[in-house]
Amino acid sequence: MSSSKISKVVARRVWDSRGNPTVETDVYLENGAMGRAIAPAGASRGTREAVDLRDGGDRLGGMDVQGAVANVNEKLAPAMIGRDVLDQKGIDAQLIEIDGTKLKSAIGGNAMIATSLATLHAAAAYNEKPLWAHVASAYGRKPTMPLPEIQIFGGGAHAGRRVDVQDFMVMVPGAETFDEAMEITSNVYRAAGKIMAKRGHMAGVADEGGWWPVFSSNEEALETLTQAIEDAGEVPGERVIISLDIAASEFGNKDGYKLALEDRAIDTDGMIEILGKWIEKYPIASIEDPLAEDDVAGNQAFTKAFGDKVQIIGDDYLVTNAELVRQAAKDKACNAVLVKVNQAGTVSEAVETFEAANEVGYRSIVSARSGETEDVSITHLSIGLGAGQLKVGSFTRSERMAKWNECIRLQEEKEIGAFVGGEPLKNTWWKK
Repeated sequence: MSSSKISKVVARRVWDSRGNPTVETDVYLENGAMGRAIAPAGASRGTREAVDLRDGGDRLGGMDVQGAVANVNEKLAPAMIGRDVLDQKGIDAQLIEIDGTKLKSAIGGNAMIATSLATLHAAAAYNEKPLWAHVASAYGRKPTMPLPEIQIFGGGAHAGRRVDVQDFMVMVPGAETFDEAMEITSNVYRAAGKIMAKRGHMAGVADEGGWWPVFSSNEEALETLTQAIEDAGEVPGERVIISLDIAASEFGNKDGYKLALEDRAIDTDGMIEILGKWIEKYPIASIEDPLAEDDVAGNQAFTKAFGDKVQIIGDDYLVTNAELVRQAAKDKACNAVLVKVNQAGTVSEAVETFEAANEVGYRSIVSARSGETEDVSITHLSIGLGAGQLKVGSFTRSERMAKWNECIRLQEEKEIGAFVGGEPLKNTWWKK
């Protein structure tokens, strides 16, 4: 058999969907196979996630990544030459050791994840398998088509903080196929655009492609999204449900929470009360980061009150960290975890988080970041791991649609299980 040893590793600077520099890495094997991946970047970030290395200074607004690229070419590459590409866990462990910091700040989380993902791609190429199939085989998983979670209105850090809540999204657990879920979402997205255009409230498109409208309150966005579902010919709460990313850490402080749009300050109990009223009033089946990442008591209280009604996702709260998932389970906080590979910094750590979620009975949602590229790795990870849910952004912009379109292509593969439909949400109030 031809050699699966790494022969060359090369990194370069490329550009993401916000026009910011990011890191792309190629991993070459002795048999001629090659894997390539690009690091995404987040705007809303947990304080405990892997840190992107930026050059700082005046050049490109301080966002350049020449240092991170150099770290791959000069520090990671020499250590990887000659290693067996099939040893993903061993290679990732070596990358972590070379960096030597808790949050990958020495080498850079962007350098680390581009290199780790490229290694995964190279291993798939060596095995002559598509990435999803390699992932399923390597980690002993049954591949399935995920339920898409798609942004309609953007807010928070993704849309100039025009609305406090970061994402107003829909999912279509009542669809029979992935393709049908996309078609129904398209109808909702277009209906929402028409509503806002008619009102004269449109302000543009947010980071992840959702409409960026002018609302007088956070609840008005919910009311409008519910109307858009109806205007799309659907009954809210039947085939189509609402998913929210509150991203509460973005407007939390030591005294509580500041809702800038409504110019009011509230404590943890007040925040839980608001969200509770929304859950009772609107067809909400999933809420991400309802309380801030340092508000453990708040996350516990919210989960105790609503964990049997909605999916409660930890993003900033859990930062794709297996130990934090296990601790959250002990604390009885959240019942699901967002899996972002760059938040962890390596593929192995992201998969460990996914496996920890399975151990404690949490659901997993593989997620993109606000700064994305044409890289479709997360589509394959979601399918190959059988994660059940995929969050990419909205129903527009090529860096988003590339990932959705990859799902559409892959649903034709006979080896991939059926579309999961409403299965990920079977324990919420919504029933198929």
